[in-house]
Amino acid sequence: MGRKGQGHKSKKTNSNRSKRELDELVDKLLRLSTTQQNDCTKSLEDVKEIRFITEQLLNLQQSNTNATTIRSGVVVEEFVKWCGENQAKLEGCQIAEFEGFDLGLKVCEEIPPASLVISVPRNLFLTVEAAKKTELKRLFDKDQMLRNMHNVALAMFLIFERFKSDSFWRPYINMLPSSYTTVLYFTVDELLELKGSPTFETALKQIKSIARQYAYFHKLFHTSDDPVCVFMREKFTYDVYRWAVSTVMTRQNTIPSEDGETTMNALIPLWDICNHTNGQITTDYNPEKKRCECLALKQYQPGEQFFIFYGARTNADLFIHNGFVYEDNIYDGYWMKLGISKSDPLQEKRTELLNKLQINPTGSFFLKKAPLHMDGALLAFVRIFNMNEEQLRHWLDSDRSDDVQYLECALDTCLEKKSWSFLQARLKLLLAIYKTTLEEDGKLLEDTGLGTNRKLAIRMRSTEKSILRSWMDYVDQYIKQ
Repeated sequence: MGRKGQGHKSKKTNSNRSKRELDELVDKLLRLSTTQQNDCTKSLEDVKEIRFITEQLLNLQQSNTNATTIRSGVVVEEFVKWCGENQAKLEGCQIAEFEGFDLGLKVCEEIPPASLVISVPRNLFLTVEAAKKTELKRLFDKDQMLRNMHNVALAMFLIFERFKSDSFWRPYINMLPSSYTTVLYFTVDELLELKGSPTFETALKQIKSIARQYAYFHKLFHTSDDPVCVFMREKFTYDVYRWAVSTVMTRQNTIPSEDGETTMNALIPLWDICNHTNGQITTDYNPEKKRCECLALKQYQPGEQFFIFYGARTNADLFIHNGFVYEDNIYDGYWMKLGISKSDPLQEKRTELLNKLQINPTGSFFLKKAPLHMDGALLAFVRIFNMNEEQLRHWLDSDRSDDVQYLECALDTCLEKKSWSFLQARLKLLLAIYKTTLEEDGKLLEDTGLGTNRKLAIRMRSTEKSILRSWMDYVDQYIKQ
């Protein structure tokens, strides 16, 4: 009896120690993630500490994290059966694995363009509206973050359903990946592959933001007596939260609300198995039938993979929010930051002229992948940036100041050469910031032993370099004319 009692006391002591350790880690995480940093180097230092803390959390919470069911043939069969029982339909396709894609839809019979392939009724969608019909309503109405950030609320709904023993969405949740290739799963070394890329800073902000949200909800669940908070208290881990957030980021779609007065994010089972290609949007919500409908964007033959178009988005957007890079992305581009220095003696006049043209004196300009076309706002900026005082005064007084946005504008030869040389130097500088060349990236990607996340980061930076290189060639040609 004595030994049994001592063992129980020891277990309780260890439990208390673990709880104290966990609380201390979460406090540190909250402090770090709420620190505002304008400098990328300082943000990186914060993220290094955040990753160190989250690794400790992952180890400490390992026993509390119930991994999602490992996807198997049985899981797929149960999901297909569940879809059928709830009037979700898949025409001419079946769920299959594809190398480099995980799951996708395999075409089984010829599918004509614009024919209906997928239809999913609204009652299968995971939405905040659906969440508010459950025990979550009270918490969602009370908590400011859940009330204002619907994507966060949707992630919380997914977690709640994941741990409910009788969840209606169990067959769908079992089909979801157990991890993702979003930056939330990157190590610091893998993140450093993005150094020099404008996407690097965005990735750091993403990691910091999710760490802050996790710490906030951990404290909420451990201090509130709300029944949902009590239910989530021991189940809510950092790993579970990054999984839920990644699920929502990579799979959400926008649909109208039930009353049709606004839009909202939704997780749509079956539809979200489709992978992305260039094309046009062929998915829409049918308000009469209250279902999501997906049409074929082209003619499909048996054996092909059925693709849909996710929308006109850059690779930076796809990388951060979907965890992949689409190298043939016709909508890709590079956001180049430019600004007028406050120490410039002509800063006031340059800013005045830019404001007259409705151009931000400090902003980003989009360098489209192809076809290369000089954006009028960018051209006007580099010209105004390089004007002398007399030239600035002339264009400020002119009623044709808009002309500086056009290639054909008659300008002083020296100003034109100076402007294009400035742009050339800027492009060279942006390429030089990367620690590798485009050719070196190509060789690195040939390494079959390279990890998935590292390879993805290299692909991301190489698509940016490719755009910068093509613009370098464009500017070089113009200067030589």
